Amino acid sequence: MDFEHTPRARALIERLTRFMDDHVYQAEGRPEQLEPLKARARAEGLWNLFLPDAEHGAGLSNREYAPLAEIMGRSPMAPEVFNCSAPDSGNMEILARYGTPAQQERWLRPLLDGRIRSCFSMTEPGVASSDATNIEAEIRREGDHYVVNGRKWWTSGIADPRCELIVFMGKTNAANPDKHRQQSMLLIPRDTPGVQVVRNLDVFGWDDAPHGHAEVLYENVRVPVENILLGEDRGFEIAQGRLGPGRIHHCMRLVGRAERCLELMCARSKARVAFGKPLAGQTVTMERIAQARVLIDQARLLTLHAAWKMDTVGIKGARKEIAMIKVAAPAMACQVIDWAIQAHGAAGLSKDFILARSYAQARGLRIADGPDEVHRNQIARLELAAH
Repeated sequence: MDFEHTPRARALIERLTRFMDDHVYQAEGRPEQLEPLKARARAEGLWNLFLPDAEHGAGLSNREYAPLAEIMGRSPMAPEVFNCSAPDSGNMEILARYGTPAQQERWLRPLLDGRIRSCFSMTEPGVASSDATNIEAEIRREGDHYVVNGRKWWTSGIADPRCELIVFMGKTNAANPDKHRQQSMLLIPRDTPGVQVVRNLDVFGWDDAPHGHAEVLYENVRVPVENILLGEDRGFEIAQGRLGPGRIHHCMRLVGRAERCLELMCARSKARVAFGKPLAGQTVTMERIAQARVLIDQARLLTLHAAWKMDTVGIKGARKEIAMIKVAAPAMACQVIDWAIQAHGAAGLSKDFILARSYAQARGLRIADGPDEVHRNQIARLELAAH
């Protein structure tokens, strides 16, 4: 593969970096700045960069988008500023790919415009949802409607007051002998009667407000049959198409966050003196800085390679590379951020720096979108098949 960025990517890297320096970093921790920044980003053409579909997005390849996602990943608020944040990005991708014209007009257009937000509701508390075929929530057809019953949790985005769409995965055909043809995805308006948020969920004490994760109860929720996405029993297929880009986008952003945390670690270790010399002069600190550089660059190159494979052979052909980076990037970020926290001492545990929250997010991504164990098993199966 060619590691040289395309001229278009280079131009966007320069513009995005300047926007981050001029506007985003100084706005961190100030939620009232979010909407004005979104308007500014859209006016400057730094909007929906994640969508490879030129009709709806920027038309960038995964390889071109990778360095841009890395830059956005440096700040907790940046992905939403540029309308590239999860779970909206994944929901927009499946609506662009699988939605009917009516579904796209009702849901995709306002999401692309950044006027509403959405959530994704798949994981369930009663089953091991790392195996998506285990889900038990029921989607039952009654005439011109589907009736939904079930309990979900870690429904990301539903606690946001701007959330107007639930992308829901449940079973329409539990008796199908093909366990991958039992599920469907349904588009549920957030204000539909019977949708009840039971509780908000914290991640290591962080509530991610106003974005939020929640446990949600669905009791006799009725939606029109035209709200089915792609068709009955196609939910697993949609999920696989959604999770491939979603996983690599998370990894791209994690590389950027780890890079910024390393910068903070270097600055802190040069400024703080302990036992007669700066922390940067302590051998243990130097070793950690060196190893962090190695780990970040390894993850970056692996991410770029996975993006290139997706562009050249598609999501299915790149599934091993996607699984590899999904294992490597969160583990790398957890380690680098942990070292950065250690260099900051007690300050690293506080909200004065982005370190504690970054660690919580990185650790969560060792579970979200498939845990490490699932991805390692897939890597091993594909490797064994090659021999």
